[in-house]
Amino acid sequence: MTSHIAYDAYEALADGFAAKVDTKPHNAYYERPATLSLLPDVAGKRVLDAGCGPGAYAEWLLDRGATVSGFDASPSMIAHARKRTGGRAELRVHDITAPLDFVADASVDLVLCPLVLEYVMDWRPVLRDFHRVLVPGGTLVVSLQHPFTDYTYFKSQAYFETELVFSEWTGFGGRVRVPCFRRSLAETLQPFLDAKFALSRVLEPKPTEEFRAADPRHYAELMAFPAFLCIRAEKISAHTTDGTNLQA
Repeated sequence: MTSHIAYDAYEALADGFAAKVDTKPHNAYYERPATLSLLPDVAGKRVLDAGCGPGAYAEWLLDRGATVSGFDASPSMIAHARKRTGGRAELRVHDITAPLDFVADASVDLVLCPLVLEYVMDWRPVLRDFHRVLVPGGTLVVSLQHPFTDYTYFKSQAYFETELVFSEWTGFGGRVRVPCFRRSLAETLQPFLDAKFALSRVLEPKPTEEFRAADPRHYAELMAFPAFLCIRAEKISAHTTDGTNLQA
């Protein structure tokens, strides 16, 4: 039984999402290019695709020589991802809020987590687990809903609170009510530092020229104010005052 707050929403969205993920401008021409720009060379690397959805990122990684394992809370999304990757990736149904007990310590070079953390209220346990599974110096790349955009879009009256909010998605066929958590800028960045990550890039992306051609109205909006935030971070070690390594 999953505790993922968006389980029902993504089960309902899965077929439409999988069909449009390569052409829907906000995904194909905005979030994905920005997130991919933060990745290191993945050839020969072990990558954990955390919240893999229908497998668009997993396929990209595999085609560039990575060894990929991944998970998603939605069984329907995993079915699409398995079909898309043709058995080349090790994919499973798993809720990101549960421990990654199937991933060994220091066994992954890169964790990729695209547009997933907004469905988690407390990021700290998740980020500590990402830190645990990464090799020393390993990379974490995430994309997120921008906290300032969320604050205005959801008309929040409590900026400093982490709030459960809902939006209606109509872009993948039908109308689906999707829950997520909005949070302050501090609660967007501080959990990475608490989990012993060093932030190396913070990107507020701009839409691509392909986006302009596909959707001029939203292109103009995103050139004025971002919808997403992309972060690259590296695993650092903790040490005691006498120099003992506390690497997790």
